[in-house]
Amino acid sequence: MAQAAAVAKPPAPPRRRRRASATPRRLPYLLIAPAALLMLGFIAYPVLSVFYYSLQNYNPTKPWRNGYAGFDNFVQIFTKDTQFWDTLTFSAKWVVVEVGLQLLFGLALALIVNQTFVGRALGRALVFSPWAVSGVLTSAIWVLLYNSQTGITRYLADAGIGSYGTSWLSDTSTVFPAAVVADLWRGVPFFAILILADLQSVSKDLYEAAEVDGAGRLKQFWHITLPHLKDAIVLSTLLRAVWEFNNVDLLYTLTGGGPAGETTTLPLYIANTSVDAHNFGYASALTTVAFVILLFCSIVYLRLSKFGGGEK
Repeated sequence: MAQAAAVAKPPAPPRRRRRASATPRRLPYLLIAPAALLMLGFIAYPVLSVFYYSLQNYNPTKPWRNGYAGFDNFVQIFTKDTQFWDTLTFSAKWVVVEVGLQLLFGLALALIVNQTFVGRALGRALVFSPWAVSGVLTSAIWVLLYNSQTGITRYLADAGIGSYGTSWLSDTSTVFPAAVVADLWRGVPFFAILILADLQSVSKDLYEAAEVDGAGRLKQFWHITLPHLKDAIVLSTLLRAVWEFNNVDLLYTLTGGGPAGETTTLPLYIANTSVDAHNFGYASALTTVAFVILLFCSIVYLRLSKFGGGEK
């Protein structure tokens, strides 16, 4: 027995067992590593390129002027470029008006389609369908609707409202509300979808208890619905504000930034500077400034709204 015990193989060291057990824990990270590195490359390279070219004079049509510019592009933006301030002001106006109206109408639509009624599934599909339409196609639809010969203005003129040949997109007094309505048609369903998803998670017991206590519809909405929707509203408004600030396709197709630059946002100004004027260095500097503005506003907004800091 003693000899058998002496010949018996000793147990494996605990260190090897720990190494073997660590492999399964690392396996998920090893599997996603190629995709993560690929995504990082596609994201990091363009961002770093923009930061690099923002410090350069780079215009392919004028190669003799290319070279290191330092902070000259940024100095020009803040001291000499009046169009930058005009487009930034219009971008802020566009974001505030669009996001505010989209949130208001989206909340109303979400409350309506959250109710039980005949044909609710069809109603929800119709409400959410504009969000599935691309921005360029949305612009094409509204360009046809605003056409002075075959669009809304002709039928209004037939009814005695306005005159024939009127184009809302070429008039400085009507182009902004016309563009707002076109973007509302596509943007409202985004808020309705997110808010409706959060509405369906509200416990009905809360409303039943509120009714027993004598609370009306308005008090239930103010004290139960809105607090529950706080995080969804904060997140959706932040996302939509960033998207509206970067909106190029709709305004470019509808108005091209006109008439007389009345609807030129900062991203549209950047696109014109880079694509039309081929001034990629200055456009990169404008992009960097826009990035810093969005980052700062997003951080301040999240801090002030205390996103995710309270319980529902």
